[in-house]
Amino acid sequence: MKDKFGILVISAFLILVSCSNNENIIKEQKYLTEETKIDTVIKIVEIEKKLNSKVKLGIDVLKNRNFDILQNKKVGLITNQTGVNNELKSTIDILFEAKNVNLSALFGPEHGVRGDIEGGTYVESYIDSKTNLPVYSLYGKTRKPSKEVLNDLDILVYDIQDIGVRSYTFISTLGLAIEAASENNLEFVILDRPNPLGGKKIEGNITENDFISFIGQFPIPYVYGLTCGELAQLLIKEGLINVAESYNIGVIPMENWNRSMIWEDTNLEWIPTSPHIPNDITSYFYPMTGILGELRSALSIGVGYTLPFQIIGTEWIEADKLAEVLNKQNIPGLFFRPISFIPYYAFGKGKTLKGVQIHIINYNELNLTKTQFYIITAIRKLYPEKDLFKIASNDEINMFNKAIGTDKIFKMINNNDSLENIFEFLDKDVEKFREVAKKYHIYN
Repeated sequence: MKDKFGILVISAFLILVSCSNNENIIKEQKYLTEETKIDTVIKIVEIEKKLNSKVKLGIDVLKNRNFDILQNKKVGLITNQTGVNNELKSTIDILFEAKNVNLSALFGPEHGVRGDIEGGTYVESYIDSKTNLPVYSLYGKTRKPSKEVLNDLDILVYDIQDIGVRSYTFISTLGLAIEAASENNLEFVILDRPNPLGGKKIEGNITENDFISFIGQFPIPYVYGLTCGELAQLLIKEGLINVAESYNIGVIPMENWNRSMIWEDTNLEWIPTSPHIPNDITSYFYPMTGILGELRSALSIGVGYTLPFQIIGTEWIEADKLAEVLNKQNIPGLFFRPISFIPYYAFGKGKTLKGVQIHIINYNELNLTKTQFYIITAIRKLYPEKDLFKIASNDEINMFNKAIGTDKIFKMINNNDSLENIFEFLDKDVEKFREVAKKYHIYN
């Protein structure tokens, strides 16, 4: 594609030069002024420059290196449907077709290696029909690669697009896989990918020990502001996962990515990371309502409708009133619009629900994680008789606490504590973690 744009730039320039040398054409087309010609060339060059600034993924960098670190090794690949290169070709196919790579096994996280399985559903191991390779599930009977399946391998390669949020389980799979590699003397390498939320946002309290779970495997903030390669090095060096003292991993870094980039700045295509994260925009909203969404029998966060994580609603909410209460708070970077919707499945299936749609006005100003707590307290203010935590089941409350990494927030809300105090708790670990994280930055 870059070659095509290069040709386009040259062609446009030659045409314009030709036009400028042909007085008859100029007379017939008076609108083609010198200024117009220059502006046209500049715009085309800008398009070419933008294309050239496209982020180059770890898999593309590795391919350009002729897969040097994989040669003469039996390779196990941890991946799913998001493991593609800049041209949307599957990493599975790239490694399988490479003559100097011995791809021997595949490992799939939650949602499966093809990403077509509902969240929370166990995935069985099977044989991949395209490659005839075994696919070992890391979201089934075991979530950590066993000694038996690692015996015949020399190296594990990890290539999965994450969304930069602690409760999204791919990083839990990553950490457990690194532990297994260390325990079985295997090399481990990460083909790095962008954090779609960027590399600057760090939000939320660190998970407390009693609330460590697969949706909060590590004591890190809810939004952690690192790529997978950076996060893995932090987990190892800070002793947050169990590996041999001398164990380290390899990271194949991206090219052209920097910390100020969110997904739309990368010029990359988005592959749905799971059934309810269909586009890059949804990844911004997941940390805004995902914790609240654990109270799934109390209200909808748009799962089951066309706007997952972007809307909240239930039958008894008055949409205009809720939007008014939220907008009066002048929440940085956000606007709330009244909405009615009918879910196709999940909570409220076939019923008219009313609530708000969240609109991002200024991404840099907003705090993603705090959004859901503005919403919870606004609902409590408007409908004190409708306690979301009393409507929700105990299991859902437990999942809420696991997602946020503590039960203190739940208790503060129940005690009608102020938003200021809740936010103070959410912010308490952020700056300390930010300083620690800087040690592991690969990108500026």
